Parts: sequence; C-alpha cells; structure tokens
Amino acid sequence: MARPTYLTPQDHDRIRGAVADAELLSSGEIVTMLTDRSDGYTDVALAWAALVAFLALSVLAIAPDFYMGLYDRLIADWGHEWSSRMILSLALGVATIKFAAMVLLQLWQPLKFFLIPAPIRTARVHGQATRGFRMSAERRTTGRTGILIYLSMREHRVEILADEAIAAKVEPGVWADAIAAMLAELREGHTADAMIAGVGKVGAILALHVPRLSDDVNELPDGLIEL
Repeated sequence: MARPTYLTPQDHDRIRGAVADAELLSSGEIVTMLTDRSDGYTDVALAWAALVAFLALSVLAIAPDFYMGLYDRLIADWGHEWSSRMILSLALGVATIKFAAMVLLQLWQPLKFFLIPAPIRTARVHGQATRGFRMSAERRTTGRTGILIYLSMREHRVEILADEAIAAKVEPGVWADAIAAMLAELREGHTADAMIAGVGKVGAILALHVPRLSDDVNELPDGLIEL
C-alpha cells in the first residue's frame, strides 16, 4: 500500500523556514515530526475479528437451526443426520469465515481506524511521540532545550514534548493553544499550515520562558522529519 503524500517539497521549505525564524526568538531547539500513523494496530484488528467470531459462535449456540438449515440447503445431501463431528465442524467453519471476513474488512483503512478506540489511539501516538522525542530532541542540546512537535495523521493526534530545561518552566497545559491552532488548520486539510502554526505558537512560548542567549547556536536540524 502506497504511503500517502501530505507535503510537497515547497511545504518542507516553508516549515524549515518557520522553525528557523522561531528559533531566532529563544534558546529552544524545535524539532518537527510527521508520520502517517503511529502504529499498525494489528492486535486491535485481530481482537475485533476474534470478537466477531465469538459472537457468531454465540448465535450458533442460541439458534443452531439457522446455520444447520443453511448448511442443509447449500449442501443438499439428502438424509444425513447431524453428528457431533458435523456440528463441531460447522462451528469451526462459521468462526473461521467470520474471523477471516472481519480481518479482510479492516484492510479498508477508514473502517480499521474507526474501530480503534480513542484511548488506544492516544496511547499509541504518545508512545511513538516519546520514542521520536528521545531519538531527535531529548538531551541533544547543551542547555536541554529541545522540543518536539509530533503530528500523526491517521490518528488525528498532535503531541508536544519538551526537554528538561523547558519542561521545568512551562506547564504541559500551556501547549494547548499551539495544539488547537494546529488542529484548526488540519480540519481544513492544511497540513503544512498546521505545522507552521504550531511552530509559531511554540516559538512565542519559548521566547517568554527560555530567551535567546548571545552565544546561542543552532544545534538541531530545522527540517521536518517524516516517518
């Protein structure tokens, strides 16, 4: 399956420029990261398939005549009697068909992501954002002033994570305005503008709490990281 393209080369240049401009105002080092999805959610898809198979077996147990009658009409072998082996085979066949059908249905990505509970999406995005933060920004600057803006497209989630020197001065709730600005642009389908809006808001907050020092240097790349 081809990976969706969310940004053009021109969009990348605009985001890089926004990061460079924002970093002129503070000692913060802003890292931007975008991913199509933060997890494959195979376990969730299999859980739904197992649930559907279990429900099918429950229906078979409650109303066996429906499935047995359907089998008789399809096979049309006159005069057979239902043995324990045939009933168990029927149950296995029904469960297998339902399980496989649900797995195949979830190959359609809109349905698959619709069925993922919001708390699971939030937790997986946060986990992936934390891993991205550790690799790209955490403790990678002299003053511990790295900050990550992480955007996960399929899950419709934004995470902002800050290194020690920033986290000590800025409460997590302060980033809500930046996230809200990004979500407003994303609802309109403006991915690059969303990231640029987030960078601008974060830059203004950093300017208040970690002002730029005279000897400040650019320690982290300004370009967007796409995963």
